[in-house]
Amino acid sequence: MTPPHSVPSFVAVGCTAAAVHFSVVLLLVACAAVAPLAANVAGWLTAFVVSFLGQRRFTFRAHAAPAWPALWRYFLLSLGGFAVNEAGYAALLRWTHIPYDLLLAAVLLGVAFFTYVLSSRWAFRRAWNPGVERPEAKART
Repeated sequence: MTPPHSVPSFVAVGCTAAAVHFSVVLLLVACAAVAPLAANVAGWLTAFVVSFLGQRRFTFRAHAAPAWPALWRYFLLSLGGFAVNEAGYAALLRWTHIPYDLLLAAVLLGVAFFTYVLSSRWAFRRAWNPGVERPEAKART
């Protein structure tokens, strides 16, 4: 179980990564005339690095997950979240007249909860031997 104090850390790191994602998209659209959906890919890739490093260092440090497995699980989780993000963003861009930046902000917020739950339960989980009591169980006794 993820300690309750990790939620504020997750939010802080997530907000930082979302700000990076959002800023990259805005800069690419405004300064380089990149289409919003293409800019969103660059924004996600940049934010992924910020998010993984921050979540590993600050939010899920106590999980002591090995770096490479955590990186790959988090990448798969992030890629899945990005697929939902991009599909929702594409649909909203096509079917609404809301400015791209407001849509992007809404989509980024919508994926955050899903990311937290799966990060804490899967991406940064610590490996353990089935015959050995889990550390969380020891902490509760």
